[in-house]
Amino acid sequence: MYRADKEQVVADLTQVLEESELVVVTRQTGLSVKEMTDLRRRMREVDARYKVIKNRLARRALDSSRFADIAPLFVGPTAIAYSKDPVAAARVAVEFAKSNDKLEIAGGALGELTLDADGIKALAALPSLDELRAKLVGMLQTPATRVAGVLQASAGQLARVMSAYGASGADA
Repeated sequence: MYRADKEQVVADLTQVLEESELVVVTRQTGLSVKEMTDLRRRMREVDARYKVIKNRLARRALDSSRFADIAPLFVGPTAIAYSKDPVAAARVAVEFAKSNDKLEIAGGALGELTLDADGIKALAALPSLDELRAKLVGMLQTPATRVAGVLQASAGQLARVMSAYGASGADA
């Protein structure tokens, strides 16, 4: 690779890192082209990317980014998964690693927070931003009649208690 090509790779990776919220560092040994294509396809489906890059070039790009603390993870055959969604790349990488022992999660970073492999796995278990938004919209769309019904039931119970209290006071 020529020097100009290396500089372009570092510049491209630096830009990718600036735009990403999550970076997952993986180690892969012996992934076939078919498996790699499948992993990249799964990443694209959730608007994430998976890229194999030389460790030295990755460390150079990381030096000028907020992900600088993960540079020590770049040892051996590594690749990165990255996304703007703080969960998407982690979820796909962890799911793929469960079904394929040739891929190992080394760690990563969420913003300026450095995560080990267990941290990435815990992050992958969280619902995605879109799932959280859908739950919130569902909660907001709860019919007002259900809310009114709950309030009315409480008022009815209070009225019955007052009535019973009044009846017991009249007997005494």
